[in-house]
Parts: sequence; C-alpha cells; structure tokens
Amino acid sequence: MQVLQGPDARAALTRSFDQTPVPDAVLARIEQTFGEPLTPTQVVERILADVRARGDDALRDWTAQLDGTRPETLEVTAEEIQAAQIEPALHEAVNLAIRRVRAFYQQQPAHGFLNHGPDGALGQLVRPIGRVGVYVPGGLAPLISTLIHTGVPAQVAGVPEIIVTTPPGKDGSVHPAILVAAREMGITRIFKVGGAQAVGAMAYGTASIPSVDKIAGPGNLFVVIAKRLVYGQTGIESLPGPTETLVVADDTADARYVAADLLAQAEHNGAEPVLVSTSREKLLEVQAELGQQLENLPEPNRTWARDSVNARMKIVLATDIDEALDLANLYAPEHLCLLTRDPWSLLGRVQRAGGVFVGEASMEALGDYVAGPSHVMPTGGTARFTSPVNVRDFQNIISVVGVNEETLRRIGPAAARLARAEGLEAHARAVESRLGGKEQ
Repeated sequence: MQVLQGPDARAALTRSFDQTPVPDAVLARIEQTFGEPLTPTQVVERILADVRARGDDALRDWTAQLDGTRPETLEVTAEEIQAAQIEPALHEAVNLAIRRVRAFYQQQPAHGFLNHGPDGALGQLVRPIGRVGVYVPGGLAPLISTLIHTGVPAQVAGVPEIIVTTPPGKDGSVHPAILVAAREMGITRIFKVGGAQAVGAMAYGTASIPSVDKIAGPGNLFVVIAKRLVYGQTGIESLPGPTETLVVADDTADARYVAADLLAQAEHNGAEPVLVSTSREKLLEVQAELGQQLENLPEPNRTWARDSVNARMKIVLATDIDEALDLANLYAPEHLCLLTRDPWSLLGRVQRAGGVFVGEASMEALGDYVAGPSHVMPTGGTARFTSPVNVRDFQNIISVVGVNEETLRRIGPAAARLARAEGLEAHARAVESRLGGKEQ
C-alpha cells in the first residue's frame, strides 16, 4: 500500500461530494433488468414516475422484479408484529440499544423560547414534524440498528406518527428482528417495500402507504438518488453514502485495535478506511495486522473488507499530531477514531466529523449499536456542513415576532428604508401604515 505524505496526502483527502463511480456490475445488472443501458438516475426516475402514476400496483410490480417477491398486502399486520420472536439475548440487546439511544437524545434540548422584554416578545416555537418515514435497509441482513438510531430520535422529538418501509425477504416477510425492535419502540406501521419505490411511496403516498413530511434513513445508491429526487415533495435528513472511518494513531496505539477498527468499516460495501499516523513503524505494524485479521474473517466479509482495503484505503504519514488533526478536519470523516497517547487532549482540535470516538474503549462499532448517539452520520465530506441524525431533524422551528408599538416606532423607519433600498415599496408602506403613513 502506498504511504501518502505532505501535498499528496492533502490531495487524497480533499473530496468532492457525489463523485463516486458506479460499479460496472451495477450498470450490467441495470441493463440486464431493463433491457437497455440506463444510468442509476434514469432507473430511479422511471421507478418514481411509475409509483406516482400507479401507486400500490407499481410497488408490487417493482418489489416482484427487484426483490423476487410480490406482496399482495403491503403492510405488516398487527398479528405479525406481535408474533415476531427472536432469541432472548438478541432481544435484550435490542432493548439495551433502544434504552441507551432514547436516554442520549432525551438530553438534547427540545424546547423553544419566548423572551418578553421592553421590545415585546421574540422567540421560537419548536413543533414536531407530523409524519416521518424511516427507511430501513434489508438486503443481506436486517439493519435493526438503523430503525433504532433513526426512529428513537424522531420519537423523542415528539413525532406523532412514524411509518417504516423495509425490503421483504424472498418469502415476502419482514425479518422478525425488525418487527421486534419496532414493537419494543411502539411503532405499529411497517410496510414490506424497499428501494427507490419505497422512497417514492413515502414521498407521493399510495392507497396503502401514506405520504410523509420527511424521510430518514440510509440506503443503497438507488435509495439515495430517490431521496435526492423527491426532496421538495418531502423532506430528507441527508443523503448518506458509503461509510468511512479515519483513525488517527500515534506510536502508542495498539496495532491490533487500529486494524480492527479499520476492518469494522471496510466490511461494508464501498467503504473507505483511512489511517493517519505520526509513526512509520506503526503504519507497518497496522499493515501486517490488517493482513492477518483479514485472513481470519469469514466469507463473504473477508472479500468485502479486502475489496475496501485494496481499492479505497488511504494510509497517511503525518509529521506530527497537529498535522494529523489538520488532515482529519480536511477529510471531514463520518467516523473519527482517536487512538493516541492522550486522546481527550485532541478533542478541542476536532472541527469536522460526524462522530468522534475517543480512546481504545470507544470503538466505532460500539457506536453503531449501543453507545447512544445515532449512527446515521454525514458521509462523503458532508460533515463540513451537516450533522448526525438528532432530535432537531424531526422538528420545525417557528420564529415568533411580537414587538410592541414603542419598539415599532423605534425600529420601523429602518425597516422601511431597507425595503425601499431593495425596491420593495409595498413592504415599506406596510411598515409606514403603522407609523402614521410616513417614514420617520
């Protein structure tokens, strides 16, 4: 593996959003499915238009074509939810995750303010969004944690109605672990629909699936494209892409832990693991550990992780810890892991990251499940301007203006002058009508 330094490292860690190439295998599958070469965006546009035009029938047809099953009843019944069972240890793990995520977000201030003073009243109202749709990826395994890490913050925000869409298995059912988690959270409306068609259903509404005010949750390339295309018809919390972890390690880091944290992300499809170290010797140790730990992974995880390591991993040698943090801020990673001599001393230097994992006991994999904060975090460098899923994602902020007449007389003339400077005469006259009809 090439070790990057100086300008080469900065160039490699400078990113532009949404420039990930589409794998040839995806393009080949599209052509096989549709009988013609289409871009992923063209595929999603076609699916969304069909869902908008034909509703439930389109959902059934696309689910049959893409997921291999045709659900005549799209919504999971209350009896199915109640009957779902999983092994007791997993059930308790689900409950632990729900409790910890809920406790974490209950600490986030969720109230507005209204300040009454000499000028009158100014403030903000905070109101929950009316209906939220949570997309839970299915595919190779049920992503129980995504339901918890998205649905619980919405519940803490006070959202009165949450619906869930998730791809059905080949037998047409939803994995029992998803149903158990939903039951424990008190979510009762779950639909057996995935992919771009699920996003379209939540955006436009069908006979079975109500339209929502906001869609949250990660998904594959087609889900992300669909979220981007329906934005405006409905809200979205973000456009999550392939996962990424940047580990900052100095000469005291345990190479076993560094390699383990990198591989924990590398086993995701399309993941980008990044290692920044101040020690060339540590880089060599970690590379050796990566090779050993890769060989001990079972298939298909070994193949997925090896692909990420070989195709997308970046290894950077920094001159000192200050440069290492500068490079981390430049990259703006989804996950930033600090495995250094005194990781807490570096926290003040962190400017851009979805989440910071401080010290050897705080591995990112723990954060994916039971630490507390949501694991739905900004990817692709978007941590420069956005945040992990949180309570505010599921609330509206409404400004309140209630000035008194004395304040109006004092500040109104300035408003009228500014309005005329912008060529908005009716604005100016609206102010002046309360001032006796003329700017003062």
